[in-house]
Amino acid sequence: MSKKIAFAASRSAQAQEAIAALARRYGNVPEREADVIVALGGDGHMLRTLHRTQELDAPVYGMNCGTIGFLMNEYAEEGLVDRLVAAEREDINPLAMTATRADGSEERHLAINEVSLLRQGPQAAKLSISVDGRVRMEELVCDGALVATPAGSTAYNYSAHGPILPIGADVLALTAMSAFRPRRWRGALLPKTVTVRFDVLEPDKRPVMADSDGQSVRDVLKVEVRSAPSISHSILFDPGHGLQERLIREQFV
Repeated sequence: MSKKIAFAASRSAQAQEAIAALARRYGNVPEREADVIVALGGDGHMLRTLHRTQELDAPVYGMNCGTIGFLMNEYAEEGLVDRLVAAEREDINPLAMTATRADGSEERHLAINEVSLLRQGPQAAKLSISVDGRVRMEELVCDGALVATPAGSTAYNYSAHGPILPIGADVLALTAMSAFRPRRWRGALLPKTVTVRFDVLEPDKRPVMADSDGQSVRDVLKVEVRSAPSISHSILFDPGHGLQERLIREQFV
């Protein structure tokens, strides 16, 4: 079976060498004409490719030309078409972030991995956390906090000692980073349907920034995060190496 392939490479030398070799061998069509998009790079490039092509029908198959490559398959020049035909598809929903600045302006972004709030200066952040309009924590003193999807639960969330969530689980992880008060609060598991709101306390003294898959908004006063079920990203994995297997394997290393 022939497939029309669009290659998308990061700027790294390794990825640029890969796209040159693969395009010579398999051709390279525009993304809007492709049956599948092959992303060459690391996880950051994969996330950017998924965001950029979210309105297209073509799924994205990543080949690792970076470091960790959690969302990527192993790189190989040979047998690519057969791998694409055999690949297993995972459909994931992103988070929608609405960040409000002190001047009242809003900025909206989507996040496949997580939405995070981070202290912007030397002072710890002070946050109030509400879930579906009800205040659940009046004051969290911390370096930051994040809301992660199952797909992103092994990334920043896991580094902050948050839980790894199974793919397909209808929950989100709310995780604190270096919580000072309450000192032992590690976060919460929340239904996927909720809206989480962070209000920044003492924003002049303790400024906070929000980040959504690398899209940063500085000096925020409040941030709302909810799942976006109407948007779906399709990722392809080699058989036996999908997200479910990777999430399980990650917990035993």
